[in-house]
Amino acid sequence: MIPIIESERLTLRPYKDSDFEAFADFFGSDRATYYGGSCDRNDAWRRMAMFAGHWLLRGYGVWALEEKATGAFVGQAGLWFPEGWPEREITWMVLAGYEGKGFASEAAIRVRAHAFETLGWTRLVSCIQPENKPSIRLAERVGAVYERSQSIPGRDFLVYRHAGSALRD
Repeated sequence: MIPIIESERLTLRPYKDSDFEAFADFFGSDRATYYGGSCDRNDAWRRMAMFAGHWLLRGYGVWALEEKATGAFVGQAGLWFPEGWPEREITWMVLAGYEGKGFASEAAIRVRAHAFETLGWTRLVSCIQPENKPSIRLAERVGAVYERSQSIPGRDFLVYRHAGSALRD
């Protein structure tokens, strides 16, 4: 049910059990601040299961990012629309040690193409906490434009509209 798609250096694929250690390390650290906050291993398992379950409930979701050259799990990116979210979103994160290599932007561009070209979507945003300067820079680098600020389940976000998206009604 979960399609496998590729970019130049990445395979975007379903999560594997073997991804869990790196996933739990990320979500057990301060790096998870902008992704729902840090958590223990039990809650990290639940989060990974949530990402997998999003595919079942919505028919789209977040992929694990695997570096083609090494087979390493390097992060996640995909399409996200949980209850209470304003619109369907492109989301991304890269594990420690893989930042600054262009993996997140490469994945975001590939995910956006999948949403517009394969799924036929016309609207897509990224919701980024104002303090998350690296994600803001990435959104702008891939052509997203700041549209508005919005409070989403108790947190403030900057909403960036992706190129190719219709303007908000």
